[in-house]
Amino acid sequence: MRFAETGINLEIDLSRGSIEKEGTDPGLTELHLGGLGTNARMLWDRVPPETKPFDPENLLIFSAGILAGTPAPGANRTIVSTFSPQTLLMAYSIMGGFWAPELKFAGYDKVVIRGRSPELVYLWIHNDKVEIRDASHLKGKGSLETAELIRQELKEPKAQVATIGLAGENRVYFASIEQGRSSASRGGIGAVMGDKGLKAIAVRGTKDINIAQPAEFFELCTEVLKYIQHRGENPIKGVPPILAGLGSPQEMSLHDEQWHTASFAWGNARERRKNFWNEEVEAKWKETQDKTVERLISCYNCPMKCGGIITHPKLERYMMKCYSKLTYTMAAMSDLDFGFRIAGLAQEYGVDGYTTPQVMAFAVELYEASILTDQDMPGFPADNEERFFYLLEKIVRREGIGDVLADGVYWAARKIGKGAEAYDHNTIKKHEQIPIKLGTLNPIYYLMWSTGEKINITQIEGQIPQAPFPTKEEREEFVKDWIQVPKEEIKDFVLNWGEPGTAFPNFPTPEATCELVEWQETMHYIDDATGICAGLSSFPIKPPYHIHNLPRLISSATGMDIDEAKLWQIARRNRTLIRAINVRRGMRRADEKPPEDHWKRRFPEIEAKLLDEYYKFKGWNNEGIPTKETLEELGLDYVSQDFEQRGVYKEKKAKAAKSTKSQKPATKRDSKK
Repeated sequence: MRFAETGINLEIDLSRGSIEKEGTDPGLTELHLGGLGTNARMLWDRVPPETKPFDPENLLIFSAGILAGTPAPGANRTIVSTFSPQTLLMAYSIMGGFWAPELKFAGYDKVVIRGRSPELVYLWIHNDKVEIRDASHLKGKGSLETAELIRQELKEPKAQVATIGLAGENRVYFASIEQGRSSASRGGIGAVMGDKGLKAIAVRGTKDINIAQPAEFFELCTEVLKYIQHRGENPIKGVPPILAGLGSPQEMSLHDEQWHTASFAWGNARERRKNFWNEEVEAKWKETQDKTVERLISCYNCPMKCGGIITHPKLERYMMKCYSKLTYTMAAMSDLDFGFRIAGLAQEYGVDGYTTPQVMAFAVELYEASILTDQDMPGFPADNEERFFYLLEKIVRREGIGDVLADGVYWAARKIGKGAEAYDHNTIKKHEQIPIKLGTLNPIYYLMWSTGEKINITQIEGQIPQAPFPTKEEREEFVKDWIQVPKEEIKDFVLNWGEPGTAFPNFPTPEATCELVEWQETMHYIDDATGICAGLSSFPIKPPYHIHNLPRLISSATGMDIDEAKLWQIARRNRTLIRAINVRRGMRRADEKPPEDHWKRRFPEIEAKLLDEYYKFKGWNNEGIPTKETLEELGLDYVSQDFEQRGVYKEKKAKAAKSTKSQKPATKRDSKK
């Protein structure tokens, strides 16, 4: 008997129209837990690095975290993994809602999609019954509309449906997969789903999930719930409202946007609006939000209400979460009502809420600079807001200039040329980032932004306050109940941060920075293996899940014997394996840098030292490639063997030899000098 996981994966070959149920190796669970970890192992084993994102041989994997569907609060995440058409690297995006628990209740841990259907289809999973069904009647339908039509067709109102919209069908590089109250949207995984001819996956399950030690597990879950209640009654003092509580950023319930509107950039990461927020704007935005957010909603088995049902006279009801409330507003330099209106339409088309607004703002900037003209965009409106609606329609249909913009800012800039590349100032590894424009370099965020395999800061940051507390008393108050830290020394950083004449007047030393970054990323990798929402673990300050209680939760659920050291090692193994996958696909040190204008003041020598220290700390060489010794220590010998066969380790030696040969030989005159 398997505990927490079902031990069964669904293997779907859309080219052949075949469906297979495969038992999984429990040894891989011990090495990688599940979710993202086992997804990565599958991609390493089965998808050669020469495979392109739109090749039929590329896999699209929907995975429930190992604790998804158990009584663990907030354990409901689906981890979708493939190779990105935008970055050409491994893409993984996480969605909440009810889909992953439903998959587990149907008896499966993963749905693995390969091949390409000649016609548009959808997948129906109902316990032991699995079908590939015709979806030709759903072609061109929106994501929410598709989900509702499938439920009606199946006569199963409780089915959980993950679907793509028009953008996914047209292989827009930043197309999302939508699922009711959540989405998997980063990296263009919806485009891969569309390329495979798969419109949706509907699932309904009624089976049980076995727990190894139910009494202990329930007791630990109760402790988590009690702590969530405690944190709700005791928000963190001295931080912006967005950081004071738990859950995903509470954009649907919070009205105070002074921090975001002043710190985040507007347009295509173009400028800060320092004096934008005032009483008049706040009152107007509050009125708009109060009349538009019908009610707050949660994901499966979670007491937090991070999403909101949005009602607007010009739109069907839809769900909004997190920063989508602001991304379109900031891109268009408009107001909140515009943001609500266009976000709902964009969700129906199925596009990423981070990338899409910046791609459209990028196009507007090119038009204003006369790089794009009326010939490129016939009928381009004069009205600012209408321009964004115009561009959205063009992009999702890949019509005219939209066919170029649909590849994202990086690729579009190089296709357009004529100086458009200079407007690509907010991408990392060809992937648009959340637009921020701050004062001086932040070493912690520099490393997270540069080196994160997710290529998305919101999926790697958390737990460390983003600015020092102004007084010693506030710092002492903060650390006294800070039980989540893996090492007591981390408390010293916060206690001394901002104190003149100390080692931490602004930010920690490179060595301490590496420690802090690894803590943040380790917790995210644990979440993405277990399926626990980052809003209750890795992302917020002082969360209910942490390195000290997660080993007991995982052990009592799965029956495995996992302590803190072993869990940390599993997270490190998963993180290193994904790094190896991207290295095998060509990623190197030259790719590891944040957008040039994220910080007004930059320090190239410090940044280079930070990368040197971080690579050394992680056990990687100077190109960011995990060393043979590190891989063997983590049980990834097969990776080092592959690197040896491909000559990955020889690159540095060859480069050094070439550099030596290119140097001018010393002459007698030189030697005399």
